[in-house]
Amino acid sequence: MLALGGACVGPTGRTFVTGRILPRQIRFVTLREATPGQEGGQRSACIHVRLTRANTNESVLCRFGVETPLRTHEGVISLPLAQRIAADRINEAAQAVFGSATIDSPLGMLCELMKAQLRTTFEASLAGARFRAQCDERAPPVLFGHVTL
Repeated sequence: MLALGGACVGPTGRTFVTGRILPRQIRFVTLREATPGQEGGQRSACIHVRLTRANTNESVLCRFGVETPLRTHEGVISLPLAQRIAADRINEAAQAVFGSATIDSPLGMLCELMKAQLRTTFEASLAGARFRAQCDERAPPVLFGHVTL
């Protein structure tokens, strides 16, 4: 399990998100090689984030996948660049969603809000990038957590 950090409800009821996913923690697998000199190819990563409610230990596993091309019209997308884009967008989505959560926020709803946020921002980050509600079976899941509310 790798650390995303935690989301702690402070005295004002505001949630603080700590920690970050590091780019090297995103484990992409190549699904399809790019044809030399042409756009295409595909790599995929499977992400699992465990959300836990501190006062009851209720827990939800938030699962999703992200995919990037190996080459776009702008050139080759290196593995480190794909990892950085994915990590940055996941961290931003976690901050946006969990930062406004409360101790009473439904965990399943928070997961869906994070996925909706991530779908918009990840796909806008790179031509050909895709958010997937389900992981590709060839991509081994990487567990991040516990995000505790």
